Amino acid sequence: MEFGKVVRKRYACKKYSSKKVEREKLEAVLEAGRLAPTAKNLQEQHIYVLESQEALDKFDIETPCRYGAKTVIVVAFDKDNVYRYPGGQRDSGIEDASIVATHMMLAATDQGLNSCWINFLDPDKLAKALELPENEEILMALDLGYAAEDAEPLANHFSRKELSETVSYL
Repeated sequence: MEFGKVVRKRYACKKYSSKKVEREKLEAVLEAGRLAPTAKNLQEQHIYVLESQEALDKFDIETPCRYGAKTVIVVAFDKDNVYRYPGGQRDSGIEDASIVATHMMLAATDQGLNSCWINFLDPDKLAKALELPENEEILMALDLGYAAEDAEPLANHFSRKELSETVSYL
């Protein structure tokens, strides 16, 4: 799919069908995340694919936002393997994981899948429930699947400010 079409078509899906994501489509989404750029190419991301009923049940305890998706991708990063910026106040973990997640979200649309960026969760509680290593921090989760027939973007999805309101040329 042409990139402009991918960007325009993608929306936060809030209702999924029972159709399971095919392995080749899931792998294409994961590959897009693997190819995402990271600071100093540290590749500190760790991706968890939740598909088992046990893992999905643990996820559901931590957030009501699975919306029936049969697959959830949890994006985490190794806090001990990040680039520390000059000044010492920031590091690359959150932004690198965000780039990885965005690549996967757009790749999902390109594969004919729907997704929803989930941050309505306590990342520490989810990490504990999933028994993740202590050096890893969860950024977000990505619901992944096929939209239900009656799913549609939220009413405000198409409301966008003009470029002149969000861009300044210096």
